[in-house]
Amino acid sequence: MPGMWWVTVAVAVVALVSAYLFWTASRVERLHLRAESAARALDAHLLRRAAAAAVLAEERDGVELYAAARIALDAGPQEREAAENDLTRQLRAARIDPTDPAGEAVVAASRRLALARQVHTDLVRDALTARRRPLVRMLRMSRRHERPRYFDVDDPTLPPPPD
Repeated sequence: MPGMWWVTVAVAVVALVSAYLFWTASRVERLHLRAESAARALDAHLLRRAAAAAVLAEERDGVELYAAARIALDAGPQEREAAENDLTRQLRAARIDPTDPAGEAVVAASRRLALARQVHTDLVRDALTARRRPLVRMLRMSRRHERPRYFDVDDPTLPPPPD
């Protein structure tokens, strides 16, 4: 019976290593799911802002703003960042009155978009950090998920109107 304690130690070590691996795999999975969810939320906020910008452009007969909003609404995944950056530039160039309901909707949508973009960026960074860990790479714990991507756009918040 003197060698029995080694078996107990070995079982305890295997249990601890297994628990750590399970925790790590769960964390990687959870981070990827949260990044995917944040990407969907970001997409929804981008669509809301583009729709609000299109309404504002229609009210003001803003042809360039309307075109930028339509392009942003219709853009595919490859053109999306450029279209959103163009819409942001058009919105900054437009004089938006926050007391006007359409202007207020655009300003509010831009604020929510900025928050959604920050949350998305943070979650993508965390997921990519988890993917780079040697144990995660070695055991291919992230193989079920596509590599999360940053959505690189200008800050969508609009400056306050000049007095």
